[in-house]
Amino acid sequence: MHTKTILSTLLTGLLAASPVLASDDVELLRQQLDMLRKEYGQRIALLENRLQQAEEKVQEANAKTQALAASAQAPVVRGPVTRSTASAGNVFNPDISLILDGRYADFGNGPDAYELPGFALGGEAGLGGKGFAVGHTELTASANIDDKFYGQATLAVHEHDGETKVELEEAFIQTLGLGHGFTIKGGRFFSGLGYLNEQHEHAWDFADAPLIYRGLFGNQLRDDGLQVTYVAPTDTFVQLGAEVLSGSRFPAGGEHGDAGAWTAFANIGGDIGVEHSWLLGLSHWQADDVEGRTSGGHSHDGAAETPSFTGQSEIDALDFVYKWAPNGNPKNRNFKFQAEYLLRREEGTVTMTGSSPLESTRYDGRQEGWYAQAAYQFLPQWRTGIRYDWLDSDNTGSDGDVLAEAGLDNEGHNPERYSAMLEWLPSEFSRIRLQYNRDESYEDADNQVIVQYTHSLGSHGAHQF
Repeated sequence: MHTKTILSTLLTGLLAASPVLASDDVELLRQQLDMLRKEYGQRIALLENRLQQAEEKVQEANAKTQALAASAQAPVVRGPVTRSTASAGNVFNPDISLILDGRYADFGNGPDAYELPGFALGGEAGLGGKGFAVGHTELTASANIDDKFYGQATLAVHEHDGETKVELEEAFIQTLGLGHGFTIKGGRFFSGLGYLNEQHEHAWDFADAPLIYRGLFGNQLRDDGLQVTYVAPTDTFVQLGAEVLSGSRFPAGGEHGDAGAWTAFANIGGDIGVEHSWLLGLSHWQADDVEGRTSGGHSHDGAAETPSFTGQSEIDALDFVYKWAPNGNPKNRNFKFQAEYLLRREEGTVTMTGSSPLESTRYDGRQEGWYAQAAYQFLPQWRTGIRYDWLDSDNTGSDGDVLAEAGLDNEGHNPERYSAMLEWLPSEFSRIRLQYNRDESYEDADNQVIVQYTHSLGSHGAHQF
């Protein structure tokens, strides 16, 4: 009886204690679960924070990449600018570009004796100096002035006649978002005559200008004035343009109260599939009142005689460009062919200033020429090219001796030149070029070798087609 009582008491106590033990276990589990929730909540918050920071870095990197891409295609509208946003964000931030160019040149004939029979050379025409020399080095500042205008100025440093010269090569403003396909440019700029003329020298495929550019423009035609272009809203690229120019610079000349020269041009082009593209251009330049255009002269008994032309001058130009790139990607391989034909007609008087007695002749001139060149990038860092130039002239006058002294008598000779080049391109910002010319511009053929380096520092706008 006593034993049963003890067992009954123990059983009752255990049954009573079981809910208490179960309650403690549940509470412990709840506490552990809460701790896990807090711990994982902190981990999740930390991961979310890291994810947000990573996304912000990616957005910042994308913004910088887009900004760099935009700066390479100037002019680009940066958006409306107010006084407060401009001062706070420093929106007016010009892109600065420095082109470093230098060369070593070796000629068989002396550069001082260079001539193009049938052409009176002016501007910067000529071979340049022998040996080491600074090439056409440029410093350019450009930016969107606001949402309406873009501005650019270029200073050029180069060697000419043994002297280092610094000049204002370009300085212009250009409209942005004018609408209806129109763009207006005003200031000093390279004319839209021809294809190569608008390109800066560092963008050329060869180290020197085509012979016809050397003979007609003194390498390049630039002037002060106003240019208007219109691009039609069609699938095929159609551009029309016109310029009114001061006419004070070679190949025009003289001081004019209004426009002394004008230009009109038209370009049409397009794509053939993905890999091929083309461009065809036709242009005309005219100056009706050229006054005292001077060019290279001769020396007789120590007296310098300089040819001076006064009269009317006009130039017609036809150009064609074809490009190929596999799958439309020119990064590793690409091919480019370009050709231009130019014809100049002039009527007026040529006077040999400095002559005694003063010599002059009536002058009717016809000068023409063309070049064709091809460049092939066969590896990502290697490129090669060939070029051929040919000139002709038919100049007449009342005094053949004066024409000969002015360099306008070709003496039955047609200047021509054969060129080949090889380029090493370590990156898109640097280039080392080796070029050979077989120059038959004048009677004594010349073998010319040019080693050129061109390096680009800072942001640099995209080149034209």
